[in-house]
Amino acid sequence: MAEESAAAIEPVRLLIPSPIGNLGLELTGETVTRLVIVPRGRERKTFTPFEKTKLGDFEIETLGRFSEYFAGARRDLDIDFDLGPSGVTGFSRRVLTETAKIPFGKTRSYQAVAAAAGNPEGYRQALAVLLANPLPIVVPCHRVVTSRSGIGSYIAGTRKKNWLLRLERQAARRSASSEAPR
Repeated sequence: MAEESAAAIEPVRLLIPSPIGNLGLELTGETVTRLVIVPRGRERKTFTPFEKTKLGDFEIETLGRFSEYFAGARRDLDIDFDLGPSGVTGFSRRVLTETAKIPFGKTRSYQAVAAAAGNPEGYRQALAVLLANPLPIVVPCHRVVTSRSGIGSYIAGTRKKNWLLRLERQAARRSASSEAPR
């Protein structure tokens, strides 16, 4: 039902700054339907800089959550998202759904995600799905790593993936040390 009503609503496409470069954020109603890390060329022109847009309460709240996440103060974006407009189905949808379950500051291997999505031998397919993730950060594909060595590929490049993983590890450590009994 939400997908039907979301299709009738014109998406808002905002360009927002972040420590890893500008993000192109598409919002349909009160749902995130797409996120592009550092959109380029023609695609960049389809996003309006947020400061040139009259923002509603939902847009302001969403931008605040991203800002808190990038400051290491928010562990969960807690934002509704919809994969429907991206046309993601079948195994791809299951991979993204399993990836969305990976906790802040933790990682899973491509093989573990593929197995949880129903295809234990499909780790290469899982990698391909994650490299086309329509909602990176929201569906945290940066938390999926190789089972051997290294961090693996990322839709926005390994430097940005490394930065996100380091941000989450440091924030998780700070949180754990502040919760430790004294």
